[in-house]
Amino acid sequence: MRFKAIICQVFTREMEDVISRSTHTIEVENVPMGLHDLGVDMRPHLQERIDAADQCGYDAILLGYALCGRGTEGLRAGKTPLVLPRVHDCIGLLMGSHQAYMAYFENHPGVYYRSPGWIEYQTPGMRFEPAFASQKSTLGEQRTLEELVAKYGEENGNFLFEQFNAFRRNYSGLTYISTGVASDDACRSKARAEALKEGWVFEELQGTHSMLERLVNGEWDAASFLVVPPGASIRATLGDSIVDAAE
Repeated sequence: MRFKAIICQVFTREMEDVISRSTHTIEVENVPMGLHDLGVDMRPHLQERIDAADQCGYDAILLGYALCGRGTEGLRAGKTPLVLPRVHDCIGLLMGSHQAYMAYFENHPGVYYRSPGWIEYQTPGMRFEPAFASQKSTLGEQRTLEELVAKYGEENGNFLFEQFNAFRRNYSGLTYISTGVASDDACRSKARAEALKEGWVFEELQGTHSMLERLVNGEWDAASFLVVPPGASIRATLGDSIVDAAE
């Protein structure tokens, strides 16, 4: 079968691995990780890519995304089915399921997560800045203190840097999800250094490619994946299903 995979940059290396072993023909479109800076406003950018792929005769369009803070809610399938993992975010996807994430979370509250993709691609200066993006896409955790001071002056820059990083006070640990990709060792070292700098407890968790592998292999069991039929759209739901299709 012939698939189009529209994926978040955070999964770049993991997707390269699973696609290399898939029997299907898969064309990949990587979307900059900074798209998440737009929140729910990420939706039209993904819809534009879905609509373009819908004209190319694929058997399905695979979304390498999760519900992502409802950023994928409302995405509509054209004449080509959409396939979306039933997880809230990339952490659950890399853990293998929503249930695996919840089991870990219950015993590890106050934990910040990193993965090879999060570390490799979320760096200062690498942001999603479409021509009509709001200011929100150019600010946030990825901006260095030096960048903010240069743009807004010392007093305002220091204030903004403090505000953007205030969330860190709510965490007590950092869990690194190892996925066995080429950049794993270097990213693990950076995650450990970040935890040390913040005074957080560092822990490593073995991740899995299983959901991404099943996504590209067309193994879409209803418990793990939502298949959105032509003309329907993605809708957020309560409970473990996370998403369903709305006509």
